[in-house]
Amino acid sequence: MSFNGVDMESVDAILIVDRSGNIVYSVRYNPRFDNSSVQNDFADIINKSFLEIYPELDIEESTIMNCLKYGTPQYLENQIFRDNKGRVYNTQNLTLPIIKRGKISGAIEISRDITKVNEMNEGLKTRKTIHIPVTKKTDNGKNTAKYTFDDIITKNEEMKCNIEKAKMIANSTSPVLVYGETGTGKELFVQSIHNYSKRHNEPFIAQNCAALPENLFESILFGSVKGSFTGALDRPGLFELADGGTLFLDEINSMPNGLQAKLLRVLQDGVIRRIGDSKARKINVRIITAMNKDPIKSVKRGDLREDLFYRLNVVSIKLLPLRKRKEDISLYIPYFIDKYNKKLGKNVSGISKEVKDLFYKYHWPGNVRELQHMIESSINILNSGNIQLKHLPIYLIENTNVDTADTDIKETRPLKQEIESLEKQLIINALKKTSGAITDAADILGIPRQTLHYKMKKYSIRRNTYK
Repeated sequence: MSFNGVDMESVDAILIVDRSGNIVYSVRYNPRFDNSSVQNDFADIINKSFLEIYPELDIEESTIMNCLKYGTPQYLENQIFRDNKGRVYNTQNLTLPIIKRGKISGAIEISRDITKVNEMNEGLKTRKTIHIPVTKKTDNGKNTAKYTFDDIITKNEEMKCNIEKAKMIANSTSPVLVYGETGTGKELFVQSIHNYSKRHNEPFIAQNCAALPENLFESILFGSVKGSFTGALDRPGLFELADGGTLFLDEINSMPNGLQAKLLRVLQDGVIRRIGDSKARKINVRIITAMNKDPIKSVKRGDLREDLFYRLNVVSIKLLPLRKRKEDISLYIPYFIDKYNKKLGKNVSGISKEVKDLFYKYHWPGNVRELQHMIESSINILNSGNIQLKHLPIYLIENTNVDTADTDIKETRPLKQEIESLEKQLIINALKKTSGAITDAADILGIPRQTLHYKMKKYSIRRNTYK
């Protein structure tokens, strides 16, 4: 099979996860495992975290985690790893996001086993540190931020003030809390702050807290030493990987409450200790966090510790939803059309008036990300010309109560023509109901029989047609 230039000769495994990384479906057709073990595995791993089943996978390299994070297709030609039962895999992976109403609701991964068992064991021996980044900087873009303030498109005054505020605090060491609805561009702001700061040449490590299983959270955040728990390895945590740079913790309100207390301690002391280690390690990390919910409400619900909130909220930036800055829609439309024309090799010129009216009427629960996916979806099924209502997802039409029969009219005719057209259709309908009986049809229309005769002659309507 082929997808955007990616070729896979065959597929022997399918995995589906929800937006939090929990496995909702898994099947593996592989002669290396007997049917009974595969069936037992399926029952054991459903509703468990992907990272719990494959604990050695590096979050930064995982196609599943990157797909959930960025909402874009991910491809990895060669990945070697073990599952929680010690079995070795070497796979070729293609992972696609599941988008529902502009929001990332999960991911589906198809993979192919590409190496024999003995070759994979040798591969693991030679790649013991493949899952653990050991350098702070890389040449392949890993652990770096790619967006800058120039990538933020807006003409909304409040958003412009947010940009200026973010630039002013970029070189500060104080924690920053960015909050706004899903799809408003929180990571865009966070990466821009990092790249505008003196730390721009240092690591940028991002982690969605909602995508981590609670039992692995602490080791991923602080690191571990070999033997500290079952399957534990000597590995640095996110704090060590981000040393000298920026650690971005998204959906911080999803972090377990007990771990929030340990995070508060690190913020106060600047010291971390790996699980099972007696050695304290000094770290120099700028912490930026984000939430897609109101932080005050999260504190009241108990999702976010009050003391941690005050420590993280030294500087706060609130991003507006798209429905409160609809003037930006006119900027995003040509930007995304140009982007996907280039990416998909199309020549779409714009959107129709009906689509434009619909865009300004719609509530945009998925915000800018939803608009982006909507334009991408439309360009996929259109080669050139304007995006019409028929090219948009069905849910958008249903949620805005748009009558496509009315809005597909390309141009409005003079009022007299519109009235005459309607009048002719009403007469035809009345004649159909009465099987061509003039008197009965005139009664339905509420006009004299003579008037109906006159209008039938005017519009060339023959009574016999409807007998």
